Amino acid sequence: MGPSRRSTLKRKAAAAATTSTLPLSQPQLSDWWPQFAKKCHGSLTDSQSFESMFKMSMKTFDYICSLVKEEMLANSSKFIDLDGNRLGLYQMVAIVLTRLGSGESQISVGSSLNLTKTVVAQLTKRFVDALKEKGLHHIYWPSTEHEMDDLKHQFEKIGGLPNCCGAIDTTHILMSLITTDQSTNVWCDREKNQTMTLQAIVGPDLRFRDISVGWPGRYSDDYVLKESKFFEICNKCERLNGKTKKISEGNEIKEYIVGSAGLPLLTWLLTPYRGNELCDSEVKFNERLLKTQKVAKEAFVMLKENWKIIKGVLWRPNKDRLPLIILACCILHNILIDMKDEVQEKLVFSGCHDLDYRPVVCESDHDQNGLVLRDKISVYLSGRSTP
Repeated sequence: MGPSRRSTLKRKAAAAATTSTLPLSQPQLSDWWPQFAKKCHGSLTDSQSFESMFKMSMKTFDYICSLVKEEMLANSSKFIDLDGNRLGLYQMVAIVLTRLGSGESQISVGSSLNLTKTVVAQLTKRFVDALKEKGLHHIYWPSTEHEMDDLKHQFEKIGGLPNCCGAIDTTHILMSLITTDQSTNVWCDREKNQTMTLQAIVGPDLRFRDISVGWPGRYSDDYVLKESKFFEICNKCERLNGKTKKISEGNEIKEYIVGSAGLPLLTWLLTPYRGNELCDSEVKFNERLLKTQKVAKEAFVMLKENWKIIKGVLWRPNKDRLPLIILACCILHNILIDMKDEVQEKLVFSGCHDLDYRPVVCESDHDQNGLVLRDKISVYLSGRSTP
């Protein structure tokens, strides 16, 4: 996948899409799990060890299997272990989730599960492609007024910002590439790490609402935003064009998202006030914005903690396939939220989603409409207490 205008996700298909895939009959752990768990752990074969390994319930696992079943089972006779035993659907999905969740190499996963590196690689490719085909509807922009109103209400409860529709941020996927190849220079980011960038707009429930992935680390957040499909759609007034909010007589504010100082201030994207001599209302606005934008950082932490394949350093990855793996992890992230997975709700995520990157200030000129919108909200909030 090339880096330009890529992978910004389409609007949810039909409302029925999320239920169009019928779940499989609930798999019994006794059918396949004991042998699988013994290879991984040497013991512990109950449901508790299943949840500990995959960080999800059997219900969620079953749903994921139902999404990819048709593609995974097509011409699957070649997927066998080193003893010549043919792999079943649950085993194949478990192998891939082990690879994505642990971040271990294909050789290491294969060795622990009595498989060749090639089988692990082929299963991962097939699963990722199937999930892109059948699970993309889990990443969508709100399509109804009711859903958008609920999203705005949740954001206002978090930071007090009225009519806010999302928080935007980026994270870096670390890679180790051939340093003697001059073409790899484009992947070196501002901290001299070889990375691929993921941009996401996140909802208050930590769900990814829109992503753009595959960008070389050399490109700034400002550049990535302006080359993304999301930017194009918003500039055409085809998104963030919904209900305004009345804040005083004759005074309304439009829909917008919030971002860091590394992004431009736009008519639909609010960033912090800059400078060392800010008035009280500007300081309070920045505090509220930071509180609101924090949900994007929390989503990235959750993403990388669950799917450690994109948390560590990937050794000479296929840069054309890596965006698809990142996309698959984002879809799985949203599935865990959509399924209201009880195992996930018990987990505590902490830490940082990136290395210690120095803050960057965008040098682009501010949009006049953005300045007006930000000042309107700042003045409006100056008479309200912080949530």
